Formats: sequence, C-alpha cells, structure tokens
Amino acid sequence: MPEHTRPARGMRDFLPDDVRKRDYVIGIVRTVYQRYGFEPLETPALENIETLTGKYGEEGNKLIFKVLRRGEHEASGETDLALRYDLTVPLARVVAEHRGRLPRFFKRYQIQPVWRADRPARGRFREFYQCDVDAIGSRSMVVEAELCAAVSDVLHALGFESFFILLNHRGLLRGMLETFGVPDRLHDQVLIAIDKRDKIGRAGVATELEARGIPAEPARRVLDALVPEREGPGTFDLDHFHERVFAKAREHVGDHAGGLAAIAELEQIQRLSRMTSAHRHLVVDLTLARGLSYYTGAIMEIVYEDLPGSLGGGGRYDGLIGIFLGEAIPACGFSLGLERILVVMTERGMFPADVDTAPADVLVTLFEGEPIEDALGLAAQLRSVPARVEVYPEPDRLGKQFKYASSRGIRLVTVVGSDERQAGTVTVKDMDTGAQTGVPRGAIAGWLGARLKAAAAGPRVAGREV
Repeated sequence: MPEHTRPARGMRDFLPDDVRKRDYVIGIVRTVYQRYGFEPLETPALENIETLTGKYGEEGNKLIFKVLRRGEHEASGETDLALRYDLTVPLARVVAEHRGRLPRFFKRYQIQPVWRADRPARGRFREFYQCDVDAIGSRSMVVEAELCAAVSDVLHALGFESFFILLNHRGLLRGMLETFGVPDRLHDQVLIAIDKRDKIGRAGVATELEARGIPAEPARRVLDALVPEREGPGTFDLDHFHERVFAKAREHVGDHAGGLAAIAELEQIQRLSRMTSAHRHLVVDLTLARGLSYYTGAIMEIVYEDLPGSLGGGGRYDGLIGIFLGEAIPACGFSLGLERILVVMTERGMFPADVDTAPADVLVTLFEGEPIEDALGLAAQLRSVPARVEVYPEPDRLGKQFKYASSRGIRLVTVVGSDERQAGTVTVKDMDTGAQTGVPRGAIAGWLGARLKAAAAGPRVAGREV
C-alpha cells in the first residue's frame, strides 16, 4: 500500500462492515445506559488547552494532542486548543457551565471519540471511542453500585461472561502509603508507577520507584503490598476471598482514619452490588491504582480472561468539577473502551449471526433497453415497506447482476422484464435457495413486508437479549 494512502499512525478508516459492528455495540450500550436513567450528552472535539492541562497528571499531560495557534500566530509554536483527551473533563466543564439548567442528580452517557498521542499497539489507538456513563450530585455508594451494574449489563448483552470488575479506593491507597512512610508529596508518583505494573512488571515498578525518589524502606513495603504476584479471583469463593482482602487492608492501614473509611465504603459497594448483575464480577483488588490524578474515591477497572490491559475503567472524582465551578460537586463515572471491545468480539467471533452484513434487503435489476424509470418506481415502492433497496445503476446481463447481489450478500433480487411487465408481476429470486417467486406488482410491497417480518421474528441463532 502506498504510504500516502494510509491514515495517520494510530488512526483508522472504518469500512461499512466495521461501522455496522460499531453501530451494533453502540446500540446495546445506549439501550442499557438509558435503562438506568442516563441521558445523552455531546461535547466539542476541541477544548481550550487550559481546560485539559493539569487534569490528568504528568503522564496524561504528555499525551494531549495540542493544536497550534492559527494564522499570524502559527509561527510562534504556541497552542490554544487541544483535542479532547477523555470525556470526563469536558463533562466537568459542561456541569460548571450549565449548572443552573441541569437536574440536582445529573446522569449522563456520552459516546464520542477521544484522542491521545500514545504509542499505538494491539487494540490501542490514538483516536478511539469511549462509552462513558457518569452520575453527578451524590456521594452515595448507590452510584458506584449502579455504575458497576450498568457496565455488567452491557457486557452480558454483548456476550462477555468471564470478566471481573476490579475495585479499589484512592483513600485506601493513600492511607496505605502514609502508613508505609511515603511522603505525601510523592503519593502521586507512587500511584503512577504502580499503574504501569502490567506493562513493566514488578522489577520495572521497583526501578520507577527508585527513579522517582521513593525511599528504600517505603518502596519495599509498597512493592510487597501493592505489586505482588496476582492471585486469580476466579479460583476462590468471592465472599471468602473478600474477607481475606479486607483483613489484609486493615493490617496495612492500621488506625489510619482515611484508610478505614475507604474500606468501609468498599464494603458498602460490595454489599449493595449483591442485589445487582455486577455481584459475581466485582472483585476488590488492593493493587489497582489507575493513573489519572483526578480520582478521589472508589476506582474500578474491567479485566477479561487473558486479554492484556482492560476493557474499561472509572471511579469517583469529587474534586474535578470544583476546579471549574469553585464549589465541590460529587461525581463518579465509568468508561467502556469501545475499540478494545470490538477487537475482542471480532477476534473471538462474538458478534451474533443476525448482525446484518448486507447493505440491502433487495437488489432491483436493470435490463438493456428497458425503462429505467420503472426500476426506480419499483425501488420507491419497496422502500415504503420499509426495506433497504439498492438499484443496479446501469443495464447489464442478468447473470452479472445476480453475481453482484451474491457478492454483496443481498438475498432478494427483483426481475421485471418484458414478460413480467406484460403480466403485471415482479419475479423475486432468493439468492440463498435459488427459488423464484412471481408476485403481482400491486402486492409486492405487502409480500416483501411479510417476508421481512417473518425473517425478523425467526430464531436468533446467536442473538442476545438487550
């Protein structure tokens, strides 16, 4: 492929089959989120640079796609705009800007692309969609339980079963770090290093802690407590597993008030989740850190079988909106990574059979010397069913038009030659079975509607209830 025809590195073109799969997943996400009472929101692709900088920590700031000032200012190399890095900071800005027009408890979902100047890898791109769901205005742990349930329902509807929602708490982590003797000013440095564990391993985290100036003894305690070899929670009874996890957490924080309060919140989230679809997937993991600096409370991340990385994550960020508004507004959210979900579903054949890959239900053929107007009129008649109808754009041999329909996955082909026009009928060929049916021209719309309705009501081989 010539270099000049390729998209920019980390960006992709989406062909029709890709878009149909994307629309299928987004449709399920939207349906489930709406079932939980969340409303849609969209924000601009571009934000003012000051809106984004300083919100994601040192690692995140490096990955913001900055936009040069334009016109006479271009030569200065200065930036005043940036492509949005995520959907959470723009949401915080929206809440601050429109607070008076929003309900006391604002629940929104947002499905839009974001951009990061990251290094592309398998399932990791520089432009990708996020499917966010956030609740603004309440500090109740009901929010965390509902968010975990919503994303669990989405993944169940898409066919995922062997996933875990890892759960931890920034307050617990900070309580542990204080107890271990890590200076307050270095807490964020430690959390950033821990968050890289899956990429660089325990030895890499140890090297990072040393490079970031963490004293040797606190660093050893951090490694022992927060970067151990992971146990697989699937091999345990979860209730018994959590008893041991919470006991270990209490040992780590001792009498630290903030750490104990965080443990109590985690226990409450776990208890509330027992009544939801998230219960058998929720696993408290003391090693979960998440690198973004704006998290203040519970943090979550989805892991799936042997897949590196995660399918999504989130947490509570009670201080972020206050940066814009000047008053504390509680908030919590979860983000599903659409691209990684699509990659996994495609590689593992998880799309149901009834995700239609054909561009049309019917192909209307054209014959040399026959009136084109008649074909267009028939297409209009069929589209009123409603049906998806493609008109072959130029007269050609009938066999060639049949071959085209087969190559495109179009099952039904109409034929109206001189014999059909004289008889006032339409011949419909089923490309799957080869059967041909003569239908009166005046009844063709009703016949096709009944045919499509019967097909839609038939057995769904791999479909899933949403």
